[in-house]
Amino acid sequence: MTDYGHDLLFGSFITPSAAGAQQALRLAELSDAEGLDLATFQDHPYQASFLDTWTLMTWVAARTEQVRIVPNVINLPLRPPAVLARAAASLDLLSGGRFELGLGAGAFWDAIEAMGGRRLTAGQAVTALSEGIDLIREIWDTDTRSGVRVQGTYYTADGAKRGPAPAHPVGIWVGAYKPKMLALVGAQADGWLPSLSYLPDGVDSLPELNSRIDDAAEQAGRPATAVRRLLNLMGGQFSPTGSGFLDGPPSLWAEQLAEVTLTHGISGYILGGDEATTLQTFAAEVAPATRELVAAARS
Repeated sequence: MTDYGHDLLFGSFITPSAAGAQQALRLAELSDAEGLDLATFQDHPYQASFLDTWTLMTWVAARTEQVRIVPNVINLPLRPPAVLARAAASLDLLSGGRFELGLGAGAFWDAIEAMGGRRLTAGQAVTALSEGIDLIREIWDTDTRSGVRVQGTYYTADGAKRGPAPAHPVGIWVGAYKPKMLALVGAQADGWLPSLSYLPDGVDSLPELNSRIDDAAEQAGRPATAVRRLLNLMGGQFSPTGSGFLDGPPSLWAEQLAEVTLTHGISGYILGGDEATTLQTFAAEVAPATRELVAAARS
């Protein structure tokens, strides 16, 4: 059993559809009003039917008060890390410390290349992400007086000015599934942000994947608890009687999510589906019940 002891977070995974632009905003405002911790948005800059995620997040930040705003996850190959670092710090400052940075190495390389991005192999993308994380953190580090100097294969900086610093220590949460990416998470990231539907064996995949992260963290001289574990939830449904994982009444969802937290260390649950009633039930019934069950078990 592995419980990393982090406080629990609950959030929404909102599609940034251009056709449903006001719906995306309404779901974010609902997330805020219902007391969810996170409102998150996928980032596919090459997708013509989507709003630009950064523009949407800025608009959402201005229309909400408490909810934290997270790209889930940002497409690094089309968003240069030095500029991304300043944008992230700016949004964190403007929102009063309500931004976390979900970050991805990239996928859909045909579409990325069509937008002017560089096509990378899987191994190259991992290296580029590692360099990007280092550069982002250097830009945020305003305690160091000298300019930023990073000499990487894919990203470099030669005397770039530092700042602005974010309003709070922004977490870098990485979407990852394969061994090299999981090793990067353990060595460099503040969080791991996969989607349940992409895990080969669902929650049964978590022990092996967590172990890879933990081993990499140890090799980097970090405690395993340095990495928060979150999970995007797609495809669950509320029903009168239980018939499987995340298929049943809210009380069953809470029992199942509490078990995942206590057994596999997941401390953030982000619900997809873009359905307001389901989101309200998740916020009003599942989240508090899960917190109560985990708190009781931990005590």
